[in-house]
This record gives sequence, C-alpha cells and structure tokens, in this order.
Amino acid sequence: MRVLLALGGNAMTNAEGRARPEDQIAAAQVAMAAVADLLAHDVEVVITHGNGPQVGNLLVKNELAAAVVPPVPLDWCGAQTQATLGFILMNALEGALRARGLARPSAALVTRTLVDADDAGFTKPTKPIGRYLSADEAAVLVEHGETWEDRGEKGWRRVVASPEPLEILDASAVQALVEAGFVVVANGGGGIPTVREADGSLRGVEAVIDKDLGAALLARTVDADVLVIATDVPHAVLHYGTPRASDLGTVTVAQLRAYAAEGHFASGSMGPKVDAACRFVEAGGTRAIITDLTHLTSLVGGDAGTVVVPTDPHR
Repeated sequence: MRVLLALGGNAMTNAEGRARPEDQIAAAQVAMAAVADLLAHDVEVVITHGNGPQVGNLLVKNELAAAVVPPVPLDWCGAQTQATLGFILMNALEGALRARGLARPSAALVTRTLVDADDAGFTKPTKPIGRYLSADEAAVLVEHGETWEDRGEKGWRRVVASPEPLEILDASAVQALVEAGFVVVANGGGGIPTVREADGSLRGVEAVIDKDLGAALLARTVDADVLVIATDVPHAVLHYGTPRASDLGTVTVAQLRAYAAEGHFASGSMGPKVDAACRFVEAGGTRAIITDLTHLTSLVGGDAGTVVVPTDPHR
C-alpha cells in the first residue's frame, strides 16, 4: 500500500502555534514517529506538508527589513521552507526509524507546481497572508510591488493569488525516488507556484497554492492508494460548533460533496481538506482519510477518522 501523508503546517509547530526552531523539531519528531510506525507495517509513505507558519515567519523578516534590503519573493519563501522542513523531517524520521531498529533512505525534494499564468487570481488577488500592518508600514511593501488591502480597524493585510495547481513539474524525480525505496518529502506548501512562458521557459510567481489541493494532485501523480490529510482533529464534523455536532466517519464522495454544499465545512479550515479528499477519490484513489496523527496507523485499515470512499461499502 502506498500512502500520501499530508501534514498541516501547524503540525510543524507546538500546541500553542509557536514556530521556534526547537518547536518545529519537536513537532517533526512526533509526526515522524507515526510515519515510522507505518513503515514498520510495510506501508510505503510519501510525505507532503504545509508551510504557512514558516512562510509567515519569513514574511515578518521581509517586513522588518524592507527599508534596508528588498523583500524575498513569495516563491522563494516557498522554496526555502520546503528545504528547511524537509531537512527537519528527514532527521526526525531517521531517529524514529533507528529507535525501532529500522533503516530506510529518505530524500527531500524542492518541488515546483505548474499554475496558469492567466488564472483569475493574478488579476484580482484575494488570498490574505501574513500579519496586519499599519498604513505606513504597508506602504513600504507596496513600493516593492506587493498588493495590500485596508482591512479597517485591524490594519492593512497583504493579498496574493491562490491559483489552481495543474501539474507537479518535478513528478518524475519524486516517482524515481519512491520506486528506488526512498521515503520522499515533496511539494511542501502545495508546491512552488510556477508558470510556463510562451517560449517554454519556467518562472516562479508570487502566489500561494492550497496545500491540500496540492497534496491531492501529488497523491494522484505518485499513484498513491490512500491520501491521508493529517490535521489537529480526529474527524471532520457535521454541524460544527453547535449542539448537533457529530463526527463524520465513513462517507461516500457524493455524500461529502452534499454536506459541503450545505455549508458544513469552513472555507479557511476543513473546506479545502474535504475538497482535496473528494478530488483524490473522484480521480480513482481507493480512499482518502482526514484525521489526526494519533490515529495514523489504525486509519490505514480504514477504521479511524473521516474515510472518504467512492461508493457505499454496504451496498
């Protein structure tokens, strides 16, 4: 069985959301202990991850230094965090495997994802990122070509495009490493957003790809049997935040799409995970699972978390 494990960016911070180096290393050790348990059960694992808190840290450094040095572009932030988190995860995985008397090679691949240069998001950016700034602070960054919006009392916030991921450009390298027996960390943060010019050349762009949609695309690309979206809750929840709240177990794609259309899943949190799970199964995946890391080994058998399947298993 081949599993694509998608770790949320917050899975690389501590419980309070701090992303100090020691917090990220400790969080990686927890996540990779779960991965090592899967590998011990002869499950192939490909890993991807979010990078929101880590990119957020780089953006703060950009803001503080903007009057001194030019800000690092957003695609560079993605590349830097892919490499850093990949390094941390590989170290943590090696330690977890050694503690179990196991050995598996690992590799982290800085990965580009193709997007359409004509995606509507580039004309009117809407994805908010980073922290709120005063008008004067934002003006310095606007002079560097960034788009900032006045959000009223909270201040100004940067907005960028969030284009649809179309293709994992480095898929052949990922696949070759997987077939050679490596545990691969790839496509972090949904991939580095890249466009193809008219002459065929490639160029990184200032954008944010949804990490869950990027995970679904990577899972299809590497022929994963199961997509696992690891988050901080054991299930998706219907009627969240109300007295009628209930955990969602095994559900068909059609049922889950219907629940989403009824507004059960917030667009900024569970919504993209639900969409990604549905896309993977609709494209031929055996099943997709949304749950937390503590249930990782049991969920591969299909008995934990929210499990998305093509058709009703009882029919």
